[in-house]
Amino acid sequence: MTTARLFTCLATLALLAGCSRIIPPGGDGQPSPVAPNAAILGVSAGPAFAELPIRPIDASHALDAFVASCHVPRTREDVSGLTQPDDWIGPCDAATTWPRTDAAAFFAAWFTPVVVGDGQAFATGYFEPHIAGSATRREGFDVPVYGVPEDLERCWRDGTPEAEREGRPPLSRRTPDGRCVPYYTRGEIEDGALEGRGLEIGWAADPVEFFFLQIQGSGQLISPEGEVLRIGYAGQNGHAYTGIGGVMRERGLLGDGPGQYPGSMQGIMQYIRENPADGDALMRMNESWVFFRVLEGAGPLGSIGVKVSAGNTVAVDPDFVPYGAPVVLDLDRDEADGLWVAQDTGGAITGPNRFDTFWGAGQRARDTAGGMSGRGTALVLLPLASAARLGVGDER
Repeated sequence: MTTARLFTCLATLALLAGCSRIIPPGGDGQPSPVAPNAAILGVSAGPAFAELPIRPIDASHALDAFVASCHVPRTREDVSGLTQPDDWIGPCDAATTWPRTDAAAFFAAWFTPVVVGDGQAFATGYFEPHIAGSATRREGFDVPVYGVPEDLERCWRDGTPEAEREGRPPLSRRTPDGRCVPYYTRGEIEDGALEGRGLEIGWAADPVEFFFLQIQGSGQLISPEGEVLRIGYAGQNGHAYTGIGGVMRERGLLGDGPGQYPGSMQGIMQYIRENPADGDALMRMNESWVFFRVLEGAGPLGSIGVKVSAGNTVAVDPDFVPYGAPVVLDLDRDEADGLWVAQDTGGAITGPNRFDTFWGAGQRARDTAGGMSGRGTALVLLPLASAARLGVGDER
């Protein structure tokens, strides 16, 4: 990585503050809950924009992505607590006519780089899988793809003390008698908890491929006749994501030694297929389940309804990064360095400075996303008005 020195001061401060708990050593990058949102966690001023590792071509593409997303932060509450809708009016209006040949100047003029928490980032990758599937159930296609159930809602579960009711209530299930309880786990759903409710929007042929499509958050179901059903992330069951790659590492199953499997998505899939009983149990350890919606027209779409684009879209936890905000990553994976735009989320993307980079479709995207595991630093670009209100910038 050629630009890591730009953020050496941030890394040093993080180490002195003892904030490395955000990324558990040897884990899968799942952040520990450190605060309900970014405003409570805290932000600090980042380096000057001119020092950031942004190429002109990245800035140009990011500007297009920013324009496509601008209606979201202008009209939706920012649950991160960092911005207000009016903060986005100036940059969004300016972006529509800004020359793409000088896109970097746009971001320098309208945004302030800030560090959320300690700024120590962990990034994975995702892509749009194409797997065998069907819009209707038939022989060989019996893995259900569910839409969002009507009993999935955010509510405080019975017994939660008032002192712990900060931020948004967890995704849960409302019982007929009015109690709020945890939603069904992956295992319970696979065992039929949602059968007979008419929630199926499609059917997959291979449970392993569908498991990984859930992790990606969107994809295409391709029928034997060549019909395409594009599906996108619509919700999640509220259970924590468990990265099975991290579990396999702890068990000594991944690595370069004899009898070990490659530490990538492809290696994990190989293990599951060669050890079906253990593989099924391993997948059920990830209790998170993703619900989908059918996407019409061009896609794939991110969770905010905007088309995601390879090398530009990053999935974030909206409690810590505002939707539509530009994000600068500087990682130990050079291909992920640069400017991204927060246009998506996912069940595994939780906590501060946790990102998922989108790489498109096809084998190259699959290989890049499947092997992406980058650590480094992250900056969020906030509108000038937002940064000034937070005390980390001025409105110039």
